Amino acid sequence: MIITNSLDEVKKREKALSIIKNIVESKGRDSLFDLTGLSGGFIASPSELSLLETYVGPAIFEEDLQKVGRQHMGGEKILPLNRTSSGILATILALVEKDSNVVHYLAELPAHPSIPRSCKLVGANYFETDVFEDFSIPDNTSLVVITGSTMDHKVIDEEEFRKVIDLAHENNIPVMVDDASGARLRTVVFNQQRACDLGADIAITSTDKLMPGPRGGLMAGRGELIDKIKVKVNQFGLEAQPPLVLAMLNGIKNFNEENLINSFSRKDELFKLLNEKFDYFETTPTGVMISPENLAKEISVPHNLSNNDLAFVLSFILLNDYGIITIPAVSMPGASATIRFDLSTNDAFNLNLNDLCKKIESSINKLQDVAINEDKCREIVF
Repeated sequence: MIITNSLDEVKKREKALSIIKNIVESKGRDSLFDLTGLSGGFIASPSELSLLETYVGPAIFEEDLQKVGRQHMGGEKILPLNRTSSGILATILALVEKDSNVVHYLAELPAHPSIPRSCKLVGANYFETDVFEDFSIPDNTSLVVITGSTMDHKVIDEEEFRKVIDLAHENNIPVMVDDASGARLRTVVFNQQRACDLGADIAITSTDKLMPGPRGGLMAGRGELIDKIKVKVNQFGLEAQPPLVLAMLNGIKNFNEENLINSFSRKDELFKLLNEKFDYFETTPTGVMISPENLAKEISVPHNLSNNDLAFVLSFILLNDYGIITIPAVSMPGASATIRFDLSTNDAFNLNLNDLCKKIESSINKLQDVAINEDKCREIVF
């Protein structure tokens, strides 16, 4: 195996970032194609940048963020954070007691690792399921968690969404929704209601997912719970700093629903092209993907790599050879190793889908050639 622990994942990410830097410096930004769906952005005018002081920035921009944030997310109050994971941690620190239960329903396992890790930090018992009939709320449960859209963009059924919320509230238990990409994917593409409008007490989204905002977290929900969570946020330095607040504000203002809708139609064209060459690609709401397990089925040569290793190597071939950025190359430890080609990003609009298909085919063929040589694969990743 190539990737065996979290440190390995950190090291491969450092390598990927160095490759990206070299491509930008030697060929220019136009030679990179970020298809992660997490490309985000930082939209700001010179006059706004001049106000990014420690105390002036929040005074100027946080009130406006409250307004646009409520329009985007619903809820009574908005809380900006430095990461979605930070908001999840702060919520569990604020609402979950040691030895109590946290139960989680999502469309497909596994959950984002920040949720069970946060439960472990406070000494809570954690249970997750993607089978609705198996979901239950035991005694001494302090928090119910719902994921609106998984790391691989599997979207929850709205009727099941409502039923889980209703069941929690019948037991007087608050509901937190991890709506990292779902705050836009569910509402725009699947016409679902915002999490807070469905009755969630807390919802959090990632402001770089499927929108032109920064890597940060935006929480919405009931005012008294937001205030309670905000105490923990400030105690542990999890709050969004002024530059993030400004970029979140402008990211939401510049969010274009048409981009998601257009990617929804283009993904079928790309899938059709890939389906002529391969057997195991799948569609996502905004593109195509291949899981590590399915990628392994496409590789016919004998090898000693894990399924995730194959995905990591392929992601580095795509990056090295064609400047295509996918999540496994740049992800944080514990993230899904599924390779997604998201067509909602700005870079995707400039790609010819026939050309993209040829590059993906060439990269998988190269993976086929090198998979038998573990040392060569390790060299590619590290």
